[in-house]
Amino acid sequence: MSQIRLFPRSNSFQEIIPLPSSKSESNRALIINALAGGDIDNLSNLAEARDTQTMIRLLADSANPIADVLDAGTTMRFLTAYYAITGATKKMTGTARMRERPIGILVDALRLLGASIAYENQEGYPPLQIGGFQYAGSRELSIRGDVSSQFISAILMISPLLPEGIALQITGSLGSKPYVEMTLAQMAQFGIRAEVDWTQGLIEIPAQQYAAAPFAVESDWSGASYWYSMVALSPFEDSSLELLGLKEESLQGDAAIRDIMLPLGVKSTFTGRGYLLTKCEAVSELTWDFTDCPDLAQTISVVAAVKNIVLHLTGVESLKVKETDRVLALQNELKKLGAELREMKTNELYTVSGSFISQGIVPVIDTYDDHRMAMAFAPVGLLREIVIHEPGVVAKSYPSFWNHVDLLLKSSTNE
Repeated sequence: MSQIRLFPRSNSFQEIIPLPSSKSESNRALIINALAGGDIDNLSNLAEARDTQTMIRLLADSANPIADVLDAGTTMRFLTAYYAITGATKKMTGTARMRERPIGILVDALRLLGASIAYENQEGYPPLQIGGFQYAGSRELSIRGDVSSQFISAILMISPLLPEGIALQITGSLGSKPYVEMTLAQMAQFGIRAEVDWTQGLIEIPAQQYAAAPFAVESDWSGASYWYSMVALSPFEDSSLELLGLKEESLQGDAAIRDIMLPLGVKSTFTGRGYLLTKCEAVSELTWDFTDCPDLAQTISVVAAVKNIVLHLTGVESLKVKETDRVLALQNELKKLGAELREMKTNELYTVSGSFISQGIVPVIDTYDDHRMAMAFAPVGLLREIVIHEPGVVAKSYPSFWNHVDLLLKSSTNE
């Protein structure tokens, strides 16, 4: 079992971090570009993340009847819709964990539009057998908004190619809304017109053709969040980091990290080439709704635990069906730092509280085959020695993460 051991530093840091590209933007751009009939060379700064590289591989391998997405949830969902609308015959499969992640809502929606999709094993879960598309004759479709915004994005991206377009009614509350807005914004850059009424939860897209166009992917705000943690947890007031490639007006929902981290002790200043992070005063208690940015919850929970800030979280129910049950994983690992994540009895509220253990037995953090667990806990190494099991999981979204960590922390690895 491989692991990395991180050791605290005795002085401040002032470094520049060349962030990876956005996996979310990259994966959408790849599907849209393929639907537009564009060459992959139209897309620049694509993510090095394994999920994105898997998407590139599968789109290029059209003749293979089996599409193995490994552990890439976005890739599974987007390609299921893509293969359906293009009439492909494909078996969609993935890792054991991927075969436990529900996809029934998306499959039901695609079937109503005219896709032929069968489950090979358990109803509602991969593997899937996709066997062509015959339009069912209705442009009206309803889909739940509270399970996964990726289901909605997958439908939206193929909707211009439907004979009558689509009138998509989102029922219930919409989680991760910024990701749906990102999808629509990227579609617009490839020539697609849409009418959106968020008050009614209605998105209408007429039948039309994508226009191939160049698209440059922004750096990843999710990846930026771990460097915000580094600044927040540094015990030295003059520590700072400049994160390159971030835009002041971003399509990414996780750009909310700027606002969340301000009360946790990090100020963001746009530099023209990214953001400069500097330390500022932190609060003692914070309440935040993560409905639109659930991937930040692990990062923020660890920062709050280490800084002994009482954190109240809502909007994190979707974390239970991610790469792992992230709520349970956080509960297990925060205990090793002297903190706890408690599930309250009302309104799907969770609370992080406790007293950070800065000395004693070196905590060994399990990562649960989840890239965000490894990266969320790594900044703890600024304050105390810590071990991260299976550090290679970061390849899913940020393969160069540990190389960048070496700019700030001493480390050793064991295989």
